[in-house]
Amino acid sequence: MSGHSKWQQIKRQKGVNDQKKGQIFSKFAKKIAMAARDGADPKANYKLQNAIDEARDFNMPNDNIERAIKKASEKDAAALDEFIIQAMGPNGVAIVVEGITDNRNRTIGEIKNILFKNDAKMVPENSLNWMFDQSWNPRNPLEISDQNLKNKLEKLFTELDDQDDVENIYSNLVSSE
Repeated sequence: MSGHSKWQQIKRQKGVNDQKKGQIFSKFAKKIAMAARDGADPKANYKLQNAIDEARDFNMPNDNIERAIKKASEKDAAALDEFIIQAMGPNGVAIVVEGITDNRNRTIGEIKNILFKNDAKMVPENSLNWMFDQSWNPRNPLEISDQNLKNKLEKLFTELDDQDDVENIYSNLVSSE
């Protein structure tokens, strides 16, 4: 039994879970701050109310929500910028990445690197719009049955999602299960 400690396992799992929860809360805080630019009253600002409701669905504490709203009125909030990046992944999978960042150049560089490492590349802005309708639903869904390709795409989506400034990822990929 030497070297095996249940407490160490629990501590390690808790650390991983806390880190993921922190990333999610950080993303929601940015989203709330962006929405609060149009007004700090959720009753008068439906975008803010939707962002708050979404954050509460993930059990984000009220203190964090209030802090994000307050941050929107500070000078730092002006630095937040929304972005949309379109990319082509392996096997012609169309990818749309939405996010909020305080440093556009850094974020786009990091996303380009993630795409490159996973055999995907950025495409010119709005060049994939024809493949999606207004709420980013694919018009011509792509089904992939090759398990290796599925694993490769799953790794790409996971790495993109782990990037702090990425809010949403859409693609024309459909599950074949």
